[in-house]
Amino acid sequence: MNKDTICAPATASGGAIAVIRVSGPCAVSCADALFSRSLDKTPPRQAVYGHILDEQGDVLDDVVLTVFRAPHSYTGEDSVEISCHGSSYIVGEILRLLTLHGCRMAEPGEFTQRAFLAGKMDLSQAEAVADLISSTTAAQHHAAFAQLRGSITNTLSTLQEQLLHLTTLLELELDFSDHEELEFADRSALISLSRRISEHIQNLIDSYATGNAIRNGIPVAIIGAPNVGKSTLLNQLVGEERAIVSPIQGTTRDIVEDTAQIDGLVFRFLDTAGLRHTTDQIESIGIRRSLKAAEQASIILMLNEPGIPFPEIAVRTDQHIIRRTNKTDDFSALNGIGLNELRRELRSTISPPVADGVVITSARQHDLLRQAHHSLAAVHTSLTSGLSSDLVAEDLRHILHLLGQLTGATITSQDTLNNIFSHFCIGK
Repeated sequence: MNKDTICAPATASGGAIAVIRVSGPCAVSCADALFSRSLDKTPPRQAVYGHILDEQGDVLDDVVLTVFRAPHSYTGEDSVEISCHGSSYIVGEILRLLTLHGCRMAEPGEFTQRAFLAGKMDLSQAEAVADLISSTTAAQHHAAFAQLRGSITNTLSTLQEQLLHLTTLLELELDFSDHEELEFADRSALISLSRRISEHIQNLIDSYATGNAIRNGIPVAIIGAPNVGKSTLLNQLVGEERAIVSPIQGTTRDIVEDTAQIDGLVFRFLDTAGLRHTTDQIESIGIRRSLKAAEQASIILMLNEPGIPFPEIAVRTDQHIIRRTNKTDDFSALNGIGLNELRRELRSTISPPVADGVVITSARQHDLLRQAHHSLAAVHTSLTSGLSSDLVAEDLRHILHLLGQLTGATITSQDTLNNIFSHFCIGK
């Protein structure tokens, strides 16, 4: 743990009230040096009204100050939170005074990193803090809050206990390797257990598609020939005039993007240039960008109208294709006919969470789970092939190490931690 005392604003600028967070061994004494009342006997978690005084002893602001004593604080250290008026000048001056009395400005995510290092939360919960702060939809909030409450931790704990039991039995055999007739681990039971664990890990891996969609939004490329109503449809879906609608072909020459929420999920709609043969160089660039957008989208919304075929483009097996014929009695982007049915179909492309409600939203977690699943497949092969216990046990220890990295139990690289917490805001 770093012994520095750190400070930073914990609230965004521009509000009526601002909160400044101080944490570290000298947090109370640093705050006491500029507060109008002594904090020596201030009860923990009790708000105290007073004044912040500048170097000359003049009142800078009226504030409410709360002291948190270690280990009962967010970081596990002595901490102080100063609620002051939201003036950028006042906040800047209080931070300056704190640094004069021994604090330093916090790095991004340093408060949460200290909470992790103090054992107040594991790494998956720490990552959830950033997701919770940035959540803008009900689905994002639910996924982040569930992870913060330990949904991933609890699931992984169960898997780790099962793997550790399996590893212990195999290593026990190694201790009695001179007695070949002894077999502490029933191979058929181990094979069955490894299969169940593998299926559970695969469910977590599969949940990443849903988790990533919840966290970052689902890209939907609207594809079709010129003038079939793509821009009109985008405007209807996002609820405002984002794209230019014109009877002139080739009006849309670049990607127009906007978002809309459907049942708590964010969909990123991409209005693209109409697909057709053209000699116009600028329009040709737009068409290439349209095809690129379709290639990268999770959902391709193909639009045509009577007498005009759907576009023929290459699609991936994991992409969802939705087709609509515009300017008909069943569907009209201009008149809003059939839009609710379209929204329901868009929403249905996103699978619900796995049975226990755990959703993986982090690419780091997804990569570690994929590695663990690959190693577990090797364990299953070793068990069915009758390989020696020491080789199987070594693979199992590697899987335990990978799962430990998900929660931070086996992370030893400071670079890894710095990379994770560098994406946090300064005051968190």
